[in-house]
Amino acid sequence: MKTILVCFACLLLFHAQARAQLNSLTPKEAAEGWVLLFDGESMFGWTPEGGAEWRVVDGALVADRGESGYLRSNAVFADYILKCEFRSAPDGNSGIFLRSAKLGQPHVTGYELQIYDQHEKFKTGSLVNHAVAKPARITGGWQSYEVELRGDRILVRLDGKKVLETRDSKSLVGHIGLQYNKGKKIEFRNLKVKPLGLAPIFDGKTLAGWRETKHPRAKEPPTWSVRNGLLHVEKGPGQLETEATFDDFVLQIDIRANAPAPDKHPNSGIFLRGEPNVSWSGYESQIRNEYKDGDCTQPVDFGTGGIYHYQPARKVVANDNQFFTKTIVARGRHFSVWVNGFPVTSWEDPHPEGNNVRQKQAKLTPGVISLQAHDPTTNLDFKNIRIARLPR
Repeated sequence: MKTILVCFACLLLFHAQARAQLNSLTPKEAAEGWVLLFDGESMFGWTPEGGAEWRVVDGALVADRGESGYLRSNAVFADYILKCEFRSAPDGNSGIFLRSAKLGQPHVTGYELQIYDQHEKFKTGSLVNHAVAKPARITGGWQSYEVELRGDRILVRLDGKKVLETRDSKSLVGHIGLQYNKGKKIEFRNLKVKPLGLAPIFDGKTLAGWRETKHPRAKEPPTWSVRNGLLHVEKGPGQLETEATFDDFVLQIDIRANAPAPDKHPNSGIFLRGEPNVSWSGYESQIRNEYKDGDCTQPVDFGTGGIYHYQPARKVVANDNQFFTKTIVARGRHFSVWVNGFPVTSWEDPHPEGNNVRQKQAKLTPGVISLQAHDPTTNLDFKNIRIARLPR
């Protein structure tokens, strides 16, 4: 009897560990810039389109009732690698939309990666109405897709085998979508993306390409320096801003907030689309690894990854005195933020267009990106600052 109980306990532990590995990133993946599109618990970061009834079951996005429809990612991407797993019945009919527009039919405005063996021409692995894949099939169990999009080049692997490689320039940027056709159950999990084509805007040696902007109330301006490949700042207030301007982009940056004590949390931020030589203008993506009552879902002062003044991070993921990776996708009015690859913010600016974000105006025109030195206690390090512009 004791042996049976031990075996049963081991089996429960194995299943618990397996569930924990679903819909997660390794530290190596997070440092490499991968981000989760699905957290395994909610539909945060997705918008349902059509009449499908999506829900989360056992760590998977599931649709098996309602009218046909799809889930649309709130964030858009241009060049990227997408990895995901799906499970469909052998007679199932689904697909994954790539680079689709927010409005219109997603397979028309972008591409539909087929999950359907019964189509006369464009079977599983194909891009519907664009390119035919090598023979592939739905097995009824969990299967994996890996899709790489670089410019007009599209490469598809199904269960690790290359089934399609083609070129098409119809759409170069857009949303990712998960399709449900009425009456055909479909499940998705382990959805993650690695943005491609990001170029460094900090050379690790100098402050070339950046300029300091003084804060009007600064008694002791910040000190910006480069130390062992790190962009280091102490004191403040003030900011360091890019000489170049950006409107729509994917930004990834590694950050360390150097805290002198467990209850002393450095306060900083990254400003987006700011006015040149104007302190703390534009949208602010907060840096503050502090939360209330031991609950990381209660961020203090919007929390790391929150959009200051507008949307708090739904969870504080990062820790002080440790490097973490922040990913920001800005596209028109929408901003998505990940910390260590975990989705913390998805916000659409509802305000009328203008140039002053603090006065509740939606700034859609290009602006500088700046790193904030908040106050005399500021002490932070930045590295691996890289960016890719998104096509409009």
